[in-house]
Amino acid sequence: MTSQQPFTVSVFIATSLDGFIARPDGDIDWLTSRGEQAGDMGYQEFIAGIDTVVMGRATYEKALTFGAGQWPYDGRHVAVLSTRLDDGADPRITVHRDLDGLTRDLAERGTKSVYADGGQVVQSFLRAGLVHELTITTAPVLLGGGLRLFGALDGDIALVHRSTTVPGAGFVQTTYAVQDRV
Repeated sequence: MTSQQPFTVSVFIATSLDGFIARPDGDIDWLTSRGEQAGDMGYQEFIAGIDTVVMGRATYEKALTFGAGQWPYDGRHVAVLSTRLDDGADPRITVHRDLDGLTRDLAERGTKSVYADGGQVVQSFLRAGLVHELTITTAPVLLGGGLRLFGALDGDIALVHRSTTVPGAGFVQTTYAVQDRV
């Protein structure tokens, strides 16, 4: 963990029981169809404490499919980590090409609480030692393939269990604090 980091980073994400956040084509219907039965699962309380959302290009493009007037991040700074997205692609977002530039910008903005969303962003933040807390909601489904939440790491990342809840519809939600690498 970076001790001089002026902001905290939290992950709030759902996976299939076998660890996928989306099908190979990015589809999340397996989650949204089941999630409606379980309700909010604490997301509104979580996002109320967030001032900045960081996501990758694929997650940003998925958010655009939620429909007109459905931008879920109003009132928050949204940063997209991408080497392919144009800088002026959307006035609601700031595009960053690399993690170092992004973290410098967040510190300069006075960011206090970051929501890291999307598999590649979560993996990059974990490898860089930037994540403080992980909340993972496991959906009662096996996909057998798709986009994984976790990837290769340079070493173990120790976690401290904070809580586990069963919000309904077969979902299980667990929150961990992230310790320094061991």
